[in-house]
Amino acid sequence: MSTTEVAKPVLPVLQDYAAIVGEPEITELRELARRLAGRHAKMVNSTAVGGGVAEILNRLVPLMEEVNVPTRWEVITGGEKFFHITKAFHNALHGAPYEGAADWFDTFLATNEENRRRMQFDEDFVVIHDPQPLALIAQRDSRPSHWVWRCHIDLSNPNEQVWDFLKPWVDRYDASLFSSPQFTRGLRIPQYLFFPTIDPLADKNRELEAVFVRGVLEQFHVDPARPILTQISRFDRLKDPVGVIRAYRLVKRYEDCQLVLAGGSATDDPEGAAVLREVEEAAGGDPDIHILNLPPWSHLEINALQRGSTIVIQKSLREGFGLTVSEALWKKKPVVASAVGGIPSQVIHKLTGMLVHSPEGTAYQIRFLLANPSFAKALGENGHQHVKEHFLLTQNLRRYLTLFLVLLEGD
Repeated sequence: MSTTEVAKPVLPVLQDYAAIVGEPEITELRELARRLAGRHAKMVNSTAVGGGVAEILNRLVPLMEEVNVPTRWEVITGGEKFFHITKAFHNALHGAPYEGAADWFDTFLATNEENRRRMQFDEDFVVIHDPQPLALIAQRDSRPSHWVWRCHIDLSNPNEQVWDFLKPWVDRYDASLFSSPQFTRGLRIPQYLFFPTIDPLADKNRELEAVFVRGVLEQFHVDPARPILTQISRFDRLKDPVGVIRAYRLVKRYEDCQLVLAGGSATDDPEGAAVLREVEEAAGGDPDIHILNLPPWSHLEINALQRGSTIVIQKSLREGFGLTVSEALWKKKPVVASAVGGIPSQVIHKLTGMLVHSPEGTAYQIRFLLANPSFAKALGENGHQHVKEHFLLTQNLRRYLTLFLVLLEGD
C-alpha cells in the first residue's frame, strides 16, 4: 500500500477570474498570498476523482501554487474493507445506525498508520479532509507546523459510538473547518466556517453553446421540447434518488415531464453499484426516467444536462453541503432542494430556490414552478447572484490564505 500523489492538470490562471469577481478581489488575493511567501501546504483526502472534495482540490491546489503558496495534494490508499468501514463511518456521522464489527476501529487506525509511514509532512500547513485520513495526525512531531481538519459532512447528529472514537483525534488538530454552523461540535480547538465552492470556469460550470446543450440531451434521448427535471448526484442513498422518482411520479400525474438522474460513484464509496440497481428497479422501465451512470470526467455532459433542465432537484436526506445546488444556481436554474445540511445556506426559500422536506413537498414545489415560469426565472437570477457573492472558487482561496495567516499569528 502506498500513497498516490495527484497530477496537476492544466487549468485557468487567477487573472482569468477577474472578469467574474472583479480586479480588486484578485489584487487582494495576491496581497494575502504575498504575506505567506516561503510557506508550503499539503492537502490530503481519500479520492482523486468523484465527489465534491476532489473537485474542489482539483481547482484550488493549482491556484495556491500560482500565488506562490506551494501546495501538494496527496490521496491515501486502502483496501476494500477500509473504504467499506469509512463509508459506514460517513453514514453514522450523518446519524444512521452503526453496526460495525469489533475490529473496524483497529482496521481504520492500521490503514492510517500504513499511509502515515509512507508520507512526509514537511509543510507549514497540513489540511486533512474528512474522517478517512483523520489519524494521520499521529505523524505530527515537534516541528512547528499547523494541522487543520476540514470536515465536509454533517456532524449535527452523529452516532455517538463513531464520534466518540474519532473526536480525540480531531482534538489533536490546531483548527477545524465546517461547511455550516449547524455541523460544529464541542471541540477543544477553534472551529471555522468554510463554505465549499465551485469553479465558474470549470467545464462543469462554464458557458456552453445552445447547440451543444441540445446535442447532449438528444444523445441521452431526453426530449428538449418537454419539461426536464434533473438531479445530479452520486448514486447514494443519502441523496434519495428513489424519493426523487416518487416526487416525479406525483408531478407526472399532472404534467408531461421527464426525469434525469445523472451521476456516478467515487472511488471511496463501495455502495454506489447497489444503489444504482435500486434506482433502476424503482424506475420500472419508465421511458421518461433517464438514469445516467456517468464516468467522473463527464463534466461537460453534466453542465449541459443542468443547462438544459427546466428545474434542478437536490432531494438529499442528509447533506454535507451539496455543491450541485450552487452549480445549478450559477446556471440560473430554479432549484427545489431539501432543507438539510448546507443546502439552506445556498437556497433561501422563495428567494434563491425552494426548500422542501418530503417527496410530496418536492412535487408540490415543482408543479408550482412549472405553472409560474416568471417566478422560476427570478429564483434563478437571484441564485446566480448569491453564488457569485459566496460560493465561487476565489472565496475558497481567500479563506485558506486568511486561515493560514491567522494560524501563523498564533505562533
